[in-house]
Amino acid sequence: MAAHRKPKQRPYTGSAARTAATLAFAGAATAAALPGSAHAEPAPTPAQVRAEVDRLYREAEVATEQYNGAREKATATAKSVDALRDEAARRTERLNTARDALGSYAAAQYRSGGIDPAVQLALSSDPDQYLRRASYVDRAGERRATEVRAVQRQVADVAQVRAEAAVQLADLAARQAALKEHKATVRTKLAEARQLLARLSPAERASYDASEGGRGSAHADRSAPRGTAQAPNARAAEAVAFAYTALGKPYVWGATGPSSFDCSGLTQAAYRSAGVSLPRTTYTQIDAGRRVSRSELAPGDLVFFYSGISHVGLYIGNGQMIHAPRPGAPVRIAPIDQMPFAGATRVA
Repeated sequence: MAAHRKPKQRPYTGSAARTAATLAFAGAATAAALPGSAHAEPAPTPAQVRAEVDRLYREAEVATEQYNGAREKATATAKSVDALRDEAARRTERLNTARDALGSYAAAQYRSGGIDPAVQLALSSDPDQYLRRASYVDRAGERRATEVRAVQRQVADVAQVRAEAAVQLADLAARQAALKEHKATVRTKLAEARQLLARLSPAERASYDASEGGRGSAHADRSAPRGTAQAPNARAAEAVAFAYTALGKPYVWGATGPSSFDCSGLTQAAYRSAGVSLPRTTYTQIDAGRRVSRSELAPGDLVFFYSGISHVGLYIGNGQMIHAPRPGAPVRIAPIDQMPFAGATRVA
């Protein structure tokens, strides 16, 4: 009978469907959380933890180099803004001096009453003296007209300098925002890496810190044979010698010495000690000299790694480099084949 028919269910639509889906998902999540209701996801192995930490450190290094570049550009822009402000102040001072002079002349003209020259001639007891004075006044008037035009040019110049300063200020604000973003990215990646490392046992953590994944031992490196004698020139030798003195100093992102370094900060400081100015970042340092092939490497060459040119070291010969690897791994000697080789540059 019709009275006993089961009502036909209608499919959920709109918000009702979303609510039903949410409840279903919550129920599934609750069931998964109950003991014995589902298999828990297995904990990552130490090898998986190390691989993930390495990935996070590489991403942090990319963000570090972006931060270094943004900071360098922000610093340069800030200096440009200061210079423009100083120039605007100097020009404004000169403008005010010229305006004061014109104001004094205008006040004198007002006090004289601006008497018509023909009347002044008629009232003069010495027409020859008046004509001489009139000639002087005409010349003075020409000079004043020139001064007025000069003031007008100065007004335009001051306005232009101030406009340039405003543009630079806007550029500075954008660079500072990028700087803040890159800094936040670095800190986030490093925090995630620390959380993962906390899962390792003390022995596993010690093994990781001593590895080049990890990247190489920081200690017995000091006794390694030095390659400065084979450097192609004195400046390259000086840079390598500096790098040896930095062995064991901590990695700190954004640091350029003398007590700590990041990777490009170390190479920049090494060549600065040799009187050579390098740009701040890995992706600009690679263009700071002549490219050389891996087979041509000589002590003092900069060696770069990964497809994004995110890491750099200083080659010291025999397939070895000195570099600042990552947080927790101090400046050390390591083989250049431990990372994907991206290119090399001879600076000096």
